[in-house]
Amino acid sequence: MKKIYLENDDATNNIGKLISEDILNISKDNIEIHLEGDLGAGKTFLTRSIISHAGWSGLVKSPTYTLCEEYELNKILFLHIDLYRSDESEDLDIFNLNRETKLKKIIIIEWSDKLKENRSFDLKIKFEHINNQREIEIIDKNNLFLTLTKS
Repeated sequence: MKKIYLENDDATNNIGKLISEDILNISKDNIEIHLEGDLGAGKTFLTRSIISHAGWSGLVKSPTYTLCEEYELNKILFLHIDLYRSDESEDLDIFNLNRETKLKKIIIIEWSDKLKENRSFDLKIKFEHINNQREIEIIDKNNLFLTLTKS
């Protein structure tokens, strides 16, 4: 576990860049990232940064109402899930997160603390507001995110 204080959006964007670099270098085909924290803590901002730094040039929309947005680029499929408005485990079944694909599959789940079923994660980031800054707690369960955890 590692804690980092993020003074501004640039610092959060930099964390997204580091995560994206690690995703591109990790040989694992399926990676799951869980994001937790209050409204406005930076979960969607970080997700936008990760997907953009991986090479997506379009808009990264918040899936607050759609629950899931998919982004396919190069050899990567990002599934961006937002469980803020979800109380049903069946909601996840609709998106078939465990489907087979020839692409590297990256699942990013905002509000993962609302999951009713246990899903294994590779990386968990917990956001907290502290004095107009963000503090994040990073749990790299499988020691995959070396660029992120060594910085």
